[in-house]
Amino acid sequence: MTGLVDEELVSYFPKSLKFICHNGAGYDQVDAVACAKRGMRCVLHMFIPGIKVSNTPGAVVAATADVGIFLLLGAIRNFNHSILELRRGDDTPNFVLTVGNWKNNVARGHDPEGKIMGILGMGDIGQAMAVRAVALGMKIQYYNRHRLSQEKEKAAGNAKYVGFDELLATSDVLSLNLPLNPKTRHLISRPEFAKMKKGVVVVNTARGAVMDEEALVEALDSGIVASAGLDVYENEPEIHPGLMRNENVLLLPHLGTHTYETQKEMEVLVIDNIRSAVTRGKLLTPVN
Repeated sequence: MTGLVDEELVSYFPKSLKFICHNGAGYDQVDAVACAKRGMRCVLHMFIPGIKVSNTPGAVVAATADVGIFLLLGAIRNFNHSILELRRGDDTPNFVLTVGNWKNNVARGHDPEGKIMGILGMGDIGQAMAVRAVALGMKIQYYNRHRLSQEKEKAAGNAKYVGFDELLATSDVLSLNLPLNPKTRHLISRPEFAKMKKGVVVVNTARGAVMDEEALVEALDSGIVASAGLDVYENEPEIHPGLMRNENVLLLPHLGTHTYETQKEMEVLVIDNIRSAVTRGKLLTPVN
């Protein structure tokens, strides 16, 4: 099944449908609440969802975190502008070829070492991003609905739990690693950009709509955001023209899980969920 599984579509499903097994960690394409309400029943004062939905959370973690770190490095070092200058060749005024070296007018990037990485959404992917960022010498802070255990904070590079506003005001790099739902849609918009440290780097491998794309373009143009690394967009497959024209933005076409190994692991988990639903009447990784 492709497309949006919303309340209207769910209303047309046959009553015999009891399970939907979604291939992906993010399940915003499936209205899990509408699915749960369809045929919901009460047993011993417990509400049993009518249609149960599963996703593939663990299978996507490593690949998505790898892409996040690629975008982080590319954005903080300003690689995209440099790559474009290189591809334009030595016929441009800004490109000077010297012996064994290229020099151009690309602004210098920054080293990640010593910088503060703020992670918004410290689930499995956020924690995996933290582990990788620590290897680059970065300091980790995060905001989450709930604070992690001390063991998990330690494993994530002694990550520091801070408030939302403090995360925005003190992070050199802000990584978005939270699911998209009605509460997180446009969680990062004009008021939030105004609170950020000037010159912040923004990385998004979650869902495009957790950030107001128009507001991001304005923040890039004003210099509040120095650069960005994006794998997701608010209206995929459309990309805001302001992002396309800005050479300080590193863009990928939603490649977070686009590897042979990860796709196989996701598909196997979907099949295992289907098998468990048919044989045991329950899902391995339910979301509702």
